[in-house]
Amino acid sequence: MKPSLQLRLNQHLALTPQLQQSIRLLQLSTLELNQELEQALADNPLLERVDDPFSDALRIGPNGAIETQHNGTDAASRDDTISASPESRAEEEALGEGGSTEEWGDADAGDWGSDSGRRSDDENDERSSQQIATTGRTLRDHLAGQLAATQCTDVDRALVGMLMDNLNDDGYLDSSLEELGALLPQELGIEPEALTTALRLLQSFEPAGVGARDLPECLLLQLDARADTAQPPAPRALELARAIARQHLPLLAAKDFTRLRRVLRCDDDELRDAQTLIRQLDPRPGAAFSTDEPTYVVPDVIVRRTRGGWQASLNPDVLPRLRINEAYAQILRRNRGAANGLSSQLQEARWLIKNVQQRYDTIQRVAQAIVERQQAFFSHGEVAMRPLVLREIADTLGLHESTISRVTTQKFMLTPHGTVELKFFFGSHVATDAGGAASSTAIRALIRQLVAAEDPGQPLSDGRLAELLGEQGIVVARRTVAKYREACSIPAVALRKVL
Repeated sequence: MKPSLQLRLNQHLALTPQLQQSIRLLQLSTLELNQELEQALADNPLLERVDDPFSDALRIGPNGAIETQHNGTDAASRDDTISASPESRAEEEALGEGGSTEEWGDADAGDWGSDSGRRSDDENDERSSQQIATTGRTLRDHLAGQLAATQCTDVDRALVGMLMDNLNDDGYLDSSLEELGALLPQELGIEPEALTTALRLLQSFEPAGVGARDLPECLLLQLDARADTAQPPAPRALELARAIARQHLPLLAAKDFTRLRRVLRCDDDELRDAQTLIRQLDPRPGAAFSTDEPTYVVPDVIVRRTRGGWQASLNPDVLPRLRINEAYAQILRRNRGAANGLSSQLQEARWLIKNVQQRYDTIQRVAQAIVERQQAFFSHGEVAMRPLVLREIADTLGLHESTISRVTTQKFMLTPHGTVELKFFFGSHVATDAGGAASSTAIRALIRQLVAAEDPGQPLSDGRLAELLGEQGIVVARRTVAKYREACSIPAVALRKVL
């Protein structure tokens, strides 16, 4: 085979680094974006953040005096940058395309998300108060305090401490006494009965049920504690509750009241009293002392009612305020040919500022388009949700469906009905008798309403729910109702029945 020359014609899409960065930033969540910006701030000295979290902190001056740096100082420096002389502007423009720090220091770019976009004090009052997570005492600390106030031998105290170390977050003892006894040094000569005594001492502590090895034991410990109170339960209800906790919890979970009445030899009223008593118990006595901190979602968009209807606005608390560092920009003005490394970092900083601004502009446009199409939801709730697909928003804004998908993923909106992900407004639809379509979200909301209003003694079956939806013009099959009911975490009809 001899070499030859061939001419081929093909097409391919080339993504510039700036476009790649824009796409990557668009699909990041707010938390991931902040991590990306912190890394960029650490790597690029020409990039700085205006919203310094320590801007209002007290500072010690060179002479030992206490100085307070207010946001007004930053604003003054920004005003100086914006009102720079024409000569400095010309020098800055000579650094490259769009190279003036004035351009990137104004409210449309470098200071984008500045005080001009913040809300007034009256608007801040309308905002719901933030939840503050507080860390209290752990279960181990709570039990150790009771152990310290208990009179017992040093051996019992040490054994109870070992048992407390083996409790899980729910207050249950994960290991058996045999396994724990095998861990003890044999030369100590501790008998197995000593561990049993230590366990009984631990199970006498508050909260009742702590130190149990399974759910039946946990419930029985709490029933014993209830029996020793000043106002104990009725003897018959206590007897039945102990029998159920000891042997018949699966029947109670399945709400098989017919078999329960037969095996317990009781009537409906007695069984109802026993069930009420068991429902008052805590199957996870140690969960109240859990140290797991809750996770809070910070919305990217806030929706408010205005005179012109519902309007979406960006949350100013999550908007990063970036700009070009003026000190390094002056170095580049003076040494245009001797700072090639800084010139490349200047270009990277401009790209990042522009792409971050473009990201939030796109989120704002998409959010407003969603609000305009879901006005009924914001006024009446999920039952008024209309069908919506990504293509409808994409065609309206002149964007690709993949862009809308990136924007609506891990971006959240604060609405009068709670904080929801933007993807929440998109879903499948079901045909109606009138020839229209109903959103699956609205159907799930209707199912929740019907179940909430049902008779607990005769709950609605999936077939009956389908009939009631059909009476409202929504034609759905029984299996579709079952799928939506399970998506709403609503138990089956047999598990919703009560005495």
